[in-house]
Amino acid sequence: MLQKDPSIKEDPSVFVKNEAYQYTIRKDDKVSISVWDHDDLSVGSIYGIYNSNEVYGKWLMVDANGKIPVPQVGEVLAENKTVLELESDLRTAYSKFIKQPIVEVKVLNKEVTVLGELKTPGKYLLEKEHNTLIEMIGKAGDFDFYADRSKVMVVRMVEGQPKSVTVDLTQLSSYASSNVYLLPGDVVYVPSRKAKVWDKRSGSIVVPATAIITTAVLVATALK
Repeated sequence: MLQKDPSIKEDPSVFVKNEAYQYTIRKDDKVSISVWDHDDLSVGSIYGIYNSNEVYGKWLMVDANGKIPVPQVGEVLAENKTVLELESDLRTAYSKFIKQPIVEVKVLNKEVTVLGELKTPGKYLLEKEHNTLIEMIGKAGDFDFYADRSKVMVVRMVEGQPKSVTVDLTQLSSYASSNVYLLPGDVVYVPSRKAKVWDKRSGSIVVPATAIITTAVLVATALK
């Protein structure tokens, strides 16, 4: 289980909100480019009539060299740039043939993975720069019946090393101080309470025992 893995070091300082945080684009990211009034230059435009999200729209993937192929511009370095920096670079490039271009870039695959005792675990997209643990639990449908709310864990890779924080969400009054901030690539894990194991074991014992008792009653009745 994640919380028992000795390679994951507890480090709450990693999860403190950074007001200046901006996502930096990575290799294999899926990026859409919207150029106002220029569908021919756009890829997955939010200004167009077609859906621009990852599933239904079009996008450019950041390649192994950290670049994206931009229509009529050519290859543009995207890796390690913020969305604002890439937008600025594209405005400069488009300014050669468009007067005051309006450009918007979106990263379509910023995701957090949610595992464990939640009603709808899975991968969830982050639409904002600042996202909280409580928001993510809400997106995943809230805690399931057997969730151990006192040991909710968040894991993040920092310079190639996994770091974690364990959060106690049993008290509503502690939500403000315990509501850590999530970044793309984080993993949220909600373990189960010991009662789940006990209930499963009890179920496997009770059912056969009930069957034996029922059979014994039938036999006793038949012998009367």
